[in-house]
Amino acid sequence: MKKGLYSLIILLILVLFFLPKTGFGINEPTQDSNELRMQDMLMLMLTPYIEKDLSSYYYPKIFKDFPPQVTPWKIEVIETRRVNDFRGFILQITFEIEPTGIQYNSIGKDKMTYEISYGPEVKLINHTHLKTYKYPSE
Repeated sequence: MKKGLYSLIILLILVLFFLPKTGFGINEPTQDSNELRMQDMLMLMLTPYIEKDLSSYYYPKIFKDFPPQVTPWKIEVIETRRVNDFRGFILQITFEIEPTGIQYNSIGKDKMTYEISYGPEVKLINHTHLKTYKYPSE
């Protein structure tokens, strides 16, 4: 009986040791792709609009010392869709973002939806503030 129990424990340890080190359900890219480059380019192009909208929300209501900064690697795209059907050029993008303060410390979490159309026209459709993080004092 003890031998079977020891064998089971050793088997479980070996199985857990050789499982992938990332959590289940986490889909973080580990290498470059066309899709990832397109997403990064889009985030870089939207950054000025995002910073303006986040600044009007966070500064000076929540943080009086500095306006929030946008770092593209702290943006997670949740959904993209065409508003006016196939090959229509009015699109919406929804993402979650963690704006940062000094030294890239996250100051909050927000969910934002933008509508992008030809012209180009970029407008904020929805902004939901999800969380405010306590900013470390110096």
